[in-house]
Formats: sequence, C-alpha cells, structure tokens
Amino acid sequence: MKRLHGAIRSYGWGSRTVLAELTGRPSPSDQPEAELWLGAHPADPARVDDAGSSVSLLDLISADPIGQLGEANAERFRGRLPFLLKVLAAEEPLSLQAHPNSVQAREGFERENANGVPLDSPARNYKDDNQKPELVVALTKFEALAGFRDVRRTVALLRALGVAELNRCAEQLEAQTNSSGMRALFTQWITGDEHPETLIAGVREACRRYLSEEPGGAEGEFAAEAQTALDLGNKYPNDPGVLISLLLNRITLEPGEGLFLAAGNLHAYLRGAAVEIMANSDNVLRGGLTPKHVNVPELLKVLSFRPASMPVVRADGDGRDNKHVYRTPEAEFELTRLHLDTSRNCAVSSAATLAAGNPRIVLCTAGSTVLSSHCDSLELSAGHAAWLPASNPAVTLAPAQQGAQVFVATIGSG
Repeated sequence: MKRLHGAIRSYGWGSRTVLAELTGRPSPSDQPEAELWLGAHPADPARVDDAGSSVSLLDLISADPIGQLGEANAERFRGRLPFLLKVLAAEEPLSLQAHPNSVQAREGFERENANGVPLDSPARNYKDDNQKPELVVALTKFEALAGFRDVRRTVALLRALGVAELNRCAEQLEAQTNSSGMRALFTQWITGDEHPETLIAGVREACRRYLSEEPGGAEGEFAAEAQTALDLGNKYPNDPGVLISLLLNRITLEPGEGLFLAAGNLHAYLRGAAVEIMANSDNVLRGGLTPKHVNVPELLKVLSFRPASMPVVRADGDGRDNKHVYRTPEAEFELTRLHLDTSRNCAVSSAATLAAGNPRIVLCTAGSTVLSSHCDSLELSAGHAAWLPASNPAVTLAPAQQGAQVFVATIGSG
C-alpha cells in the first residue's frame, strides 16, 4: 500500500474552502477548487509515493497491470484502472450535462480522432473511449437536478408558474406524456428561439411571485424548483438551460445519501460537497448553463428522455459492522463507506478488513485511520488517500481518532 496524492482541478464553480480545508492546506485557496481526482485517467492521474519518489498511478499500472489490477481485471479492462474516484466541491451550479454509454463513447472517440479534432479542443465531445456512469455520495447537504421528472408533475409545475407560454408547453406535454413528448419539448427549447431571454425573464418573475405569493410561499409544493430556476435565471439570463431545469427532478441529498446516474441521464449538480465514483472517463456532453461548447445534435444522440423519479441510493448494511456498500449495476466500480469508532475497536478491526485480490483506493474524509498489513502500516488523516494494488496482502483499517469516516473504491463485484 502506498500513499496517494490526488490532482486538484480548478473550475469557476468550485469552492475556495472545502478542498483546502479537507486536505489540510491554507484556506481560502487562491482560486476556486472544484474536484480532487484520485485515479489513473490520462488527463490528470494521481501520484503514488514509491521508494522515496513520486510516480504517476497511470504509469505504475501501465508498467505492471497484472500486479496492480490482478490478472483477471487487467484482461477484462485492457490494463486500465476502470474507475475514477473524486471529491466534488460545488459552490455554484455545474453545467447541464450527460455522459455516453460504451458504444457511443467508442464511436464518438474514433470519429473525432478520424476527423482530426485535438484532444484539448474546446469543441471536443469525447476525450476517451469509455462510458461514464457515476455515483455521487453526499458529504454535506448536496443539491442536484437529475433525470426528466414524471410528466404529470412537470405539467403541474409549469401551470403553477402561471406563464402563458409555459401553459402551452404543459398542454403539449399532456398530449404526449411519454419520452417522445419530453424529447420534443426539450428539443424545442434547446434549438428554438435564439434569444430566449424574454421567456426566461417571464419565468424568473413567475418564480419570484410563486415564492412570495403562493400558499406556503417558500415552503410550497414547487418551492425548490422555483428557487432553482430563479437562481439559474439570474446567473444565466439568456441560457435555455434555465427552462430545461423545469423538466428535471430536483433532489436534495443528506450526508451519506447517494445518487446513481446511468449513461444518458441529464443532470446538473447545484451545490455541496460529495464523493463521486465513476467509470474512468472524462466524456461530457453539455446541455446548457455554461459558456463552454454545447453540441446539440450529439447531446440528443446520448440523452435518455424517459420520465421517472430518481431514487436516493442508501448504502446496504445495518450499521453493526460499520460497513456500508452503495450498490449500482456497474461492473467498473463499487463504493463502500466505513465508520470507524474507537469505542468499538475490536468489532471495527474485524469488520474493516480489505481482502487481497482487487485494486482499491482508500480515502479518509473525517478523523483519521490506520491501515495495517503484516509489518506495514500507513496512517491517513482527513483528505488523504492510499493506493492498494491487487497484489497487496489483506489490509485492516482501525480508527486513530473517534468517528473516522473512510470511503473505499474498487472494481464492481457484480
């Protein structure tokens, strides 16, 4: 096992305090810090302490895929670590976005390569040939938009805002209450009026009115949706993504709760801190709320328009062994949360044993923990991580402080 140093990614929507404080650096940081990458993606691989020096995790795996990943995993995932672990710190909303499935990613990546689109081009849609399903688990209260809402509730929301144009859109949805109807309205909004500011201004005013005048006001049935559209409209007064936000499920996660997003799911994280695990990909197709490139035809190819609720993912486990596994259908990744309590040290030590045979990234997010394996040990405080190759002997995690919280990322067991 080796200490792992993640790569900080700075974007305008990031926080100047969350990642700095988590990793024990001066706060506030000089610029917004949005993501801490812990993985082996070529765009920003983490670094491993090895024999007194620092080596890229990508290079370490490339030099010894069987030892680092295990023979079966190395063959199955073409010598690559199939998952990417991140910590997100969103001070402002991210762009509306979706990610491709494996077939779409391969085809898109090969097509853009053949067309000579540079990997660092702002017009590039596919940075690699991998799909990108993802699971986000809240560290703080975490707000998001995700997936197209049930049509009946969307119709109710559009009518509740009392805007004539939205009433017409509600009628349009009532006439076609399936994914085709949702696709038609989405396409109308994202490709239609080149100057949607008039409708957006009307929606902003309607949201203000709803929040101040409707029964229940800020606690009304659609208060969260109205507040979100109002906030987005103030920040992006000319962006059709403001209108599209009215079509999506508005979700609040409490710490420890998760949200799984399959490929093709339109979403935008609004604010909060979270641990995120995904297939090892940086493929993003944007749909608005951003000054960056939006390729509407390509986005329409990958989106799923099926209206449905987005269930909160709660980890398996009754708490007796302090081990909570977040189940998803994906083979590339699995995420486990451990709560290590010094008051029950013996029970914790037996429960928090990581068997050999699979690669793992261990991330401490609160308190501190000690990893032990034979005569080797490593202490991780909050914000620090370790790399455990498949060839590493079994590792036991024990708390060094009361209430340590640890996330363990590995390859899916399904």
